[in-house]
Amino acid sequence: MSAAVAGGNGEPGKRRVAASSDLHCRPEHGARMRELVKAVNAEAELLVLCGDLTDRGHPEEAKVLADALAGLSMPCAAVLGNHDLDRGAGAEIAKLLGDAGVEVLDGDHLILRDDIGVAGVKGFMGGFGSATLQAFGEGPLKAFVQEAVTEALKLEAALSQLDSEKKIVIMHYTPILETTVGENVEIRPFLGTSRLAAPIDLYGADVVFHGHAHHGALEGRMSNGTPVYNVAMPLLRKLTGKPFLLFEV
Repeated sequence: MSAAVAGGNGEPGKRRVAASSDLHCRPEHGARMRELVKAVNAEAELLVLCGDLTDRGHPEEAKVLADALAGLSMPCAAVLGNHDLDRGAGAEIAKLLGDAGVEVLDGDHLILRDDIGVAGVKGFMGGFGSATLQAFGEGPLKAFVQEAVTEALKLEAALSQLDSEKKIVIMHYTPILETTVGENVEIRPFLGTSRLAAPIDLYGADVVFHGHAHHGALEGRMSNGTPVYNVAMPLLRKLTGKPFLLFEV
């Protein structure tokens, strides 16, 4: 990004939102997470986190992150990612983060501050556009597609109930192909699905943040022009030198 803050340049009435993903916190990362919180506190007014907050879904990893996030001076919303669910401890991870003041969303919505609303869902994979995987054939394939459909319906439900002037959508997987560019072509259908774009097209949003694509592109746009940012921390550090993206909304 050429601008210091995406989406604006200190315009009156706008809030600075910090967005990050793929923190992959491990037990030894406490100091690193506290430095992240310190930097966010200095530059932003809201924080959103887009999944893979832990490295392998261990509650002890979540506890380290939660201890750091307890030092935030602002509201924070998050979704979980595939790494957070690897050990089947998603509910415990969400509770640990919730106890630290983080609102973990799973098809839910909330007003973070003033009239800025957030809708969040993990999302899923399945491909994009005319190459989106369809529910035809074996039972396991149909179940795979149904997971993507279910996540899209959860996002639709959250957005349909979000009555705020400004809307932010957070998810782990991407709703557009554009932000997967840079990843191996073979794995791009497994990084997201355009099924997740339909609810945003229907109800609108000011910005969408996602992660997961560590080697993808930073920015893309949906067909209706909504900006989409890939805020995977490894990508942000490589492109901007910072562990989060600032966006004015």
